[in-house]
Amino acid sequence: MKAKIIDNSKEKDNKLILSAYRKLFRHSKSLVTSSDSKKIKKAFRISLDAHKNMRRKSGEPYIIHPISVAQICVQEIGLGTTSIIAALLHDVVEDTDYTLEFIEKEFGKTVANLCDGLTKISGVFTPGSSLQSENFKKMLLTLVDDMRVILIKIADRLHNMRTLDSMSRSAQLKNSSETIYIYSPIAHRLGLFSIKSELDDLYLKYTEKKVYKKIKKKLIDSKSERDKFIRRFIRPIKKKLVNNKLDFKIKGRTKSIYSISNKIKNQNKDFEEIYDIFAIRIILNSKLEDEKSHSWKAYSCVTDCYLPNPDRLKDWISTPKTNGYESLHTTVMSNSGKWVEVQIRSQRMDDIAEKGFAAHWKYKEKLNSNSQFDNWISSVKDLISQKNYSPQEFLDDFKGNLYNDEIFVFTPKGDLITLPSNSTVLDFAFSIHSELGSKCTGAKIEDRLVPINHNLSSGDQVELLTSSNQKPSEDWLNKVVTSKAKSAIKSKITSQRKNISNQGKDLLKRKFKQLKIEFDENISKIASYFQYKSIIEFYYEIAKGSFNLKRIKEYLDYDREVRDKNKNAIINKDIKRSNSSKKISKSKLIEFDGKKDDIEYSLSKCCKPIPGDDIYGFVTVNEGIKVHRTSCKNSPELLSKYAYRVIKANWYSKSDTNLVTSLMIDGTDRLGVIDDVTKIISSQLKVNMKSINVDLKDGIFHGKIELFVSDTLQLSKLIKKLQKINNVTFVKRVD
Repeated sequence: MKAKIIDNSKEKDNKLILSAYRKLFRHSKSLVTSSDSKKIKKAFRISLDAHKNMRRKSGEPYIIHPISVAQICVQEIGLGTTSIIAALLHDVVEDTDYTLEFIEKEFGKTVANLCDGLTKISGVFTPGSSLQSENFKKMLLTLVDDMRVILIKIADRLHNMRTLDSMSRSAQLKNSSETIYIYSPIAHRLGLFSIKSELDDLYLKYTEKKVYKKIKKKLIDSKSERDKFIRRFIRPIKKKLVNNKLDFKIKGRTKSIYSISNKIKNQNKDFEEIYDIFAIRIILNSKLEDEKSHSWKAYSCVTDCYLPNPDRLKDWISTPKTNGYESLHTTVMSNSGKWVEVQIRSQRMDDIAEKGFAAHWKYKEKLNSNSQFDNWISSVKDLISQKNYSPQEFLDDFKGNLYNDEIFVFTPKGDLITLPSNSTVLDFAFSIHSELGSKCTGAKIEDRLVPINHNLSSGDQVELLTSSNQKPSEDWLNKVVTSKAKSAIKSKITSQRKNISNQGKDLLKRKFKQLKIEFDENISKIASYFQYKSIIEFYYEIAKGSFNLKRIKEYLDYDREVRDKNKNAIINKDIKRSNSSKKISKSKLIEFDGKKDDIEYSLSKCCKPIPGDDIYGFVTVNEGIKVHRTSCKNSPELLSKYAYRVIKANWYSKSDTNLVTSLMIDGTDRLGVIDDVTKIISSQLKVNMKSINVDLKDGIFHGKIELFVSDTLQLSKLIKKLQKINNVTFVKRVD
């Protein structure tokens, strides 16, 4: 959050600052020595002095933010002295006259490196590229040496999200989208499940406020009934665990609001119909050598009391997740006919589940083995080592390494390889060795020949087939999902095209020299501006003659406008560049930045917004302004990568114009059911249909209907009416 200057501080500010600082000191007392305490006090005094004339948008003194970030590092992540000092100082270099050299002199090189990794890149937004992409690449360069950079950054983001109420609507959307697009997946990858869940909830709070408030209220209203159910459910389990002489504690855990919202949307059910809103967690106080046997003994106690669902048993103790998560999950049928998820783990496993990497590090020596964390950091190093990556390409490939679901496959010798779900034979080959991947022609799975793009499943034992004549090609990039495979393929393709690309590089350098442009500082920005996926591809197109070097001047003009921070000029220029904008001329429905000017725009086909939807305008390079819903599947990426292209948009007039939206409808077949559907749409609610397609198989129908509706209120009434039709089980608006 940006700060603004104030005249003086008040007595209540001093009390607020002192209270926050004392709280930090209380929580860090058990983690630090007396000499550490002196360093923390010194860092606090420097930060207090540096930010003394600043306030946050919320109105509170700016110093509260670094203290709060340090508090999260200690209390919620479990970091120590060095991280506390770096958190207290993380905005000092960026926002004040203090330098990294000063920080290094006062606190040493490690703290200075952490602060450098956390400092945002200065300067204006680069057209066509992402400031966040640059930020993440810089952070990750430090991450490979010190994981604390990313942990403190997550703490920084969490506090900013907790205090987002005071920010403008556009800032809320931008920050929320960045959070769900990259910070939440990183928190998950690092095993910070509590923080990940809170980040997800805060994203929903600011992007779909009504949905968030509705679910939150229902959770509050149903709490006493839920607590009563949990007490009844765990009573017989407790008795069994005591009889088996297990040392344990049991607690209930409610799913995140974001998770419940996704279930409601995906399953088209009401809140009351979601059975796994909460889970029961059994935490065992066991020695390291007894953890596995005690966990299975506890599982036996649970299944003695309640009937388990055999398809819902997940053993992440024998094969931990890539982020270090270990637990035994089962789902059992309660006496009241509800399915309940039960999680069983040791105290060590629970620490790692709650505090992720920091807790894992604490236990690493006891475990005496390399972890999946170490493998992940190694893969990040491989990614960073790839040259000629545009910042955006780097971020996309890195993000591909953060997805949750995993599969477990085996080599012919029985070695276990963990891969993301949807991984192919090629992913498997590259995970073992890049040369093996490059020569791969297919594989044998259970004596069955499969191609290189065959999707693997957990339990597959894969024997790779190779040929010395095989070479990677560009279409291989569409046959892999892991960043390791992608970077290796790109590297091979790059080396194949290197000679040609070098010619293009030489031509470009001469052009830069002629225009008096610094080459190293601008090459990635210009490649991104002209929408090339990589710098090598840019060189290659120049060498082939597909790119006219005279177009470099176009970038220089564009860059000058951005440096003048003339947002209106950017918008107007992009609109003029538009070749295919579609104008809604009969009745203007939308105002941009509060102005009812005659601006050309089109409604995005990916989410089909209608009046009543929360929307924003996105200024494209070639297609004018596109209007998206804030809940559009593409919004997190657009709002986080290209925030400078986003403009505020509102519906401002009632009109006779009806817009197209789509519904998905499922149910069981009976005579006349589709006739009932069309009668309600056309006769009762007077809604015109554009198209209807229905498939029937084994007594189940699945249909998609395109309709012309006036607004979300009319659509909501229609969905409720359709849901009441006999044999209709599922009605949902779809993009």
